[in-house]
Amino acid sequence: MSQLPDLVIAHGTVVNSFGRQDAHVVVDGGRIIELIDATEPVPAAVRTVEAAGQLVIPGGVDGHCHVAQVTGRFRTLDDYRTTSTAALWGGTTTIIDFGIPRDAQETPLDAVLNKKRLATESRCDVALHGSVVTWDETVPWQLEQLAAEGVRSVKMYTTNRGSTMADGDTVLKVMREMVRLDGLTYIHAEHDAIITDCTEQHASDGRIGIEHLHRTRPELAEEVSVKETLAMAEYTGAPVYFVHQSTPGAVDLVTEARERGQEAYSETCPHYLTLDDTVYGSAFPEWYACCPPMRSAETVAALKDRLAAGAIHTISSDHSCYDLSQKRERTDDVRYMPHGLPGVETRMPVSFTALVSEAGGSVEDFVEVFSAGPARINAVPRKGAIVEGFDADLVIFDPAAQRIVDGGALHMGTDFSPFEGKTLTGWPAVVVSAGRVVLDGDGFHDPGPVGRFVARNGFTKHRDALAVSASSHTL
Repeated sequence: MSQLPDLVIAHGTVVNSFGRQDAHVVVDGGRIIELIDATEPVPAAVRTVEAAGQLVIPGGVDGHCHVAQVTGRFRTLDDYRTTSTAALWGGTTTIIDFGIPRDAQETPLDAVLNKKRLATESRCDVALHGSVVTWDETVPWQLEQLAAEGVRSVKMYTTNRGSTMADGDTVLKVMREMVRLDGLTYIHAEHDAIITDCTEQHASDGRIGIEHLHRTRPELAEEVSVKETLAMAEYTGAPVYFVHQSTPGAVDLVTEARERGQEAYSETCPHYLTLDDTVYGSAFPEWYACCPPMRSAETVAALKDRLAAGAIHTISSDHSCYDLSQKRERTDDVRYMPHGLPGVETRMPVSFTALVSEAGGSVEDFVEVFSAGPARINAVPRKGAIVEGFDADLVIFDPAAQRIVDGGALHMGTDFSPFEGKTLTGWPAVVVSAGRVVLDGDGFHDPGPVGRFVARNGFTKHRDALAVSASSHTL
């Protein structure tokens, strides 16, 4: 080596989803260039960070974030600078946002290109999902352009009629296009007719305030929609990914589909693993306005069982950064409230607490759902593992660190956290993003707008390439 490498993380226990080893991690030019057995001397470097007795894990990949989102007349209060900074504070080094058309005048392609321009302010790496609401003859061409941009997934909603909902014809046609383009179909699965009818009945009875949210969106609506969507995916041969699954029944449907040979994946979110529907009877029920809503304590326990068994493939934040003044404008009517929770910064400790501290999972299991799985399923290149040639996105992680959540001390651009006052275990001590130390004992070191747009690979192309490399690594 003609010159010193930029960074060495020395004497750490490197934990990947496929195993662990004691090693020095050598970083140069933003990439991992070597792992050296920790019994060997520490190589010289421009900077050395000592990690003896600590875990070193891959930087988190959050596959489901909403940055600067517009919902009706509400806009989240964040931007890419804010959300990416909060992500790094929470050990996440790559976020995947959505380009969702704001109205009928904005096309799917324009929505993504607008987000891509805004993402130049990001402090961490960014990838994007597209979204289709209404089918027309231009959609196949637009999806081709998105694929050429490295946007290889499209989200559709099976609810929210009149705004983001895609009808069944649109879902099926887009699935066909995603097969043609080697992409992945993302689905927000809630049965619109059931939800609409249930909500209208509650409204007619005067039970439409936030304290009734969980009753207006029943578990059945989610599971029926998952079942219908899986049938369309089976018919078209489309790989399908279900966002924010909140019930064990929904997860089981995906598991059964996978046993039949379908490419189907379950995502859940930290709040569905740790909060139950009693929060809507609390002093501040507006803190928990999201769709799907929180479920019963029994459902939460069963969902956590599915996570511990490996049936859930990713944990994403579904980050949506509204503040309490926005939430409180219409607590009298859930139909007009902005739904969504801030969570990109707390995804690591909430997920670790739920999976490892409470459900008995391993740190390797945690790495799988926090980083490796999201990177692999979303075909994000060079992410999700600490191996030679991958991006130097690293977290020195303290699995014993406990903190009480103080929403006002977080960095997400809002004034609350749904986990306020909870004691959570497992926080980042040092965060390295693209080879730069951005968080350590001295605090946050803003790297500036250095985040890169990450063009993703085709779904099957990425899967097959990883299969070839599996002789030496299980990624």
